Amino acid sequence: MIADVILSRRSIRVFKETPVTKEQIKSLLEAAMLSPSACNTRPWRFIAITNRQVLNQLADVHNWAKMLYKAPLAIVMVALPEKQDGVQNGLAEGYWPQDCGAATENILLQAEALGLGSCWCGVYPKAPLMKAVREVLGLGESETPFNIIAIGEKDESPKPRGRYEEEKVTWVE
Repeated sequence: MIADVILSRRSIRVFKETPVTKEQIKSLLEAAMLSPSACNTRPWRFIAITNRQVLNQLADVHNWAKMLYKAPLAIVMVALPEKQDGVQNGLAEGYWPQDCGAATENILLQAEALGLGSCWCGVYPKAPLMKAVREVLGLGESETPFNIIAIGEKDESPKPRGRYEEEKVTWVE
């Protein structure tokens, strides 16, 4: 049940070095591409990285992604804001951060459903970090590195925790 996956998902920062299979990677990317986007513009592309040298370079430039030194996989979400330019007289423009966030969450949930751990490491909107990731991956200026998602077999088991806070809800009846 999807609620079980949502309740059990946690950010995992310690991974075993067991490779993630191509079939699992494809399943993660398919889940991402099933997410909604403004006017179905799908303003993204994905870079699936299993190369140890590149994973280490990303860990070197991102202070909060040091788990990439051990993670066997990273998926970099690359936003393509220009995909929304002029769509339906501007209706879709500017929604790419929400669209990429939805696709990212689908990856995190699919990883949990596959028994894998994951951790979303933000890149956008931090200009120096975006520049560093662009350089590591050879991205063009029109491509926005949105985040890096570390993925692999879990080597830690944080307990699920409830997060519902009634005081943050306003009821309009």
